[in-house]
Amino acid sequence: MTQDQIKNLEKELWDAADELRGNSKLTAAEYKDPLLGLVLLSFAQNRYEDAKISIAKSLPINPRTGTQREATKDDYAGAGAIMLPEKAKYDHLAALPESEDIAEAINNAMKLIEAEYPDLAGILPKSYQEFDDKLLRDLVRVFNKDAVRHAKGDVFGRIYEFFLMKFSMQGAGAQEGGEFFTPPSLVNLIVNFIQPNHGIIHDPACGSGGMFVQTAHFIHDHENKSVNEAITVYGTELKSNNTKLAKMNLAIHGIEGKIIEGNSFYTNPHNLTEKCDFVMANPPFNVDKVDAKNKFLAEDERLPFGAPLTGAGSIGNGNYLWMQYFYSYLNATGRAGFVMASSATDAGNAEKRIRKELIETGAVECIVSVGNNFFYTRSLPCHVWFYNKGKKPESKNKILMIDARNTFRKVSTTINDFSEEQLEGLTAIMQLFRGEKPVVGKDNAWFKDKFPTGKYEDVEGLCKIVDIEEVAAQDYSLTPGRYVGVVVTLDMDFDYHGRMTEIHSELATLNEEANALMQQIQNVGL
Repeated sequence: MTQDQIKNLEKELWDAADELRGNSKLTAAEYKDPLLGLVLLSFAQNRYEDAKISIAKSLPINPRTGTQREATKDDYAGAGAIMLPEKAKYDHLAALPESEDIAEAINNAMKLIEAEYPDLAGILPKSYQEFDDKLLRDLVRVFNKDAVRHAKGDVFGRIYEFFLMKFSMQGAGAQEGGEFFTPPSLVNLIVNFIQPNHGIIHDPACGSGGMFVQTAHFIHDHENKSVNEAITVYGTELKSNNTKLAKMNLAIHGIEGKIIEGNSFYTNPHNLTEKCDFVMANPPFNVDKVDAKNKFLAEDERLPFGAPLTGAGSIGNGNYLWMQYFYSYLNATGRAGFVMASSATDAGNAEKRIRKELIETGAVECIVSVGNNFFYTRSLPCHVWFYNKGKKPESKNKILMIDARNTFRKVSTTINDFSEEQLEGLTAIMQLFRGEKPVVGKDNAWFKDKFPTGKYEDVEGLCKIVDIEEVAAQDYSLTPGRYVGVVVTLDMDFDYHGRMTEIHSELATLNEEANALMQQIQNVGL
C-alpha cells in the first residue's frame, strides 16, 4: 500500500466513523476509547492471520506419524501475534447475527485478549454496552473492509495515530480534563533534533505515547535495526485513560516498553536518573498545585538546583520541576527535547536562579520559538527546549537560538504546522550548529533562501548562536527573539502614498467631528 493509499484509507475510515458519531448522542471523549479498541481488535485479527501462514510453514512434521504439530501460543508470540480465541476474532464479531448482543460479544472479546496478552491486562475498553446496537454494528463493518483486512506493515499504527490526532482536534482531551496528543510537527521537530537512535528513551509525561511512535519511525528510516533491538522505552502518565491509550499505541506499533500510571511530581517510578540516552516530553504547562511540603519532593534527587519556591514557601509553577527532571534523567552524553510554556524562558525569582544554573552547566543546546496555533485546542505560542550533555567542547558555552514564529504552514484558520521543507530546514540549522553535514533536499527552497552558501550563518529574524556571556548580559533570558532581531520587510507593491492620504483624510474628519462635539458641549447652558 502506497503512502497516498494509506492516507486515503485513514481519511475514509475516519469520515465513516465520525459520521456515525454525528448521528449519535456520544461526545468525542465518550466515542474515542471504544473506537480505538475496535482498531486494535481489527489489528489483532490481521496479525493473527499473517502469523498463521508463516507458522504453518515452519512447524516441524513428526517423522513417525507424518503429521505437523499444532501451533501453540508461544509460536504466535514468537511471530509477534496473539493466538486469538475464536470469539475474540474480528471475523466472528462482524458475522454475528442480529439476534446476538454485539456489545456483550465485543466486551467478551476484549477480556479474552487481555487474558492471552498480559501486557494489555485491564487496558482494553469494555464499555460497548453504552453504544446503540445499530451504531456498534455499523462501526464494526467500517473496519471490516477488504482494504483494512489485508493491510500490511504499520498501516494500523498509522490509522491509530491518525484517529488520535482527529480526536484531539475535536477537543476530546479537553473534555476528559487532560491533553493526550502532541501535534506531529512538534514531535517531529524534537525527534529530528535529538536523533533518538539507541538506548533508553524516557517520556515522564507520555500522554498517548506519540513520542515513542515517532522515535520508532525515525529508527525505521535511519537505522538497520528493528525498533526493539535499538531502543527501550519508558513512559509515565498521570491520567489513567491516557496510560491505557499509550499501552494500546505501543502494542499496535509493535513497540516493547513499560508505561506506568503515576504522578511524576511525587514519584520516580522507573528510577532512570542519569540513565537515559534520550528524554522527550510535552508536559502540562504552568501546573500550580504542586505540594511543596511533599516529603518525596523535598528529597528528590532529580532537583539538583532545588525546588522553585516562592517567598511563601509554595511552588507557584511546575515548569522548572519538569525542566530539572529532564536534565537529571540524562546520562553523560544524553539529549533531551521538550515543549514548554513561552513564559518559562523569561520567568523571574527562583525560576530565574534555576535557569541560570541550568545554563551554566553548558547542557542547554537550543531554544526554538514556535508561533500560535500549533496545538489543536490552544492557540498559545510555546518554546521547544533542547539539552545536550554530550556537546563538543567548542560548543559547550554556546546556545543556538531559533525564532520560528514566522515559520509555519497554514493548515486551517485555527491550525498551523511546519511543512516538510520547513522542518527539514530547521533540522539542518541544528545539524550545521553541531558541525554535521545537513541533510537537505536539492529542491528545498526555504533552506536555500535562508542559507544560500549551504553553511551556517546567523540570519536576522531567524537564528543566532550566542555564548553564555551574552545570555548573562540579557539577564539569563532564553527568549530567541531577544537575540536574533527582527527582519523589516518592505512590501514594494503596497501603495504607501495612497494609504497615508487616506489616513490624513480620516484624521481630518475625526478632528472636525471632535470640534463639532466640543462646540455642542460648550453651548449647553449650566
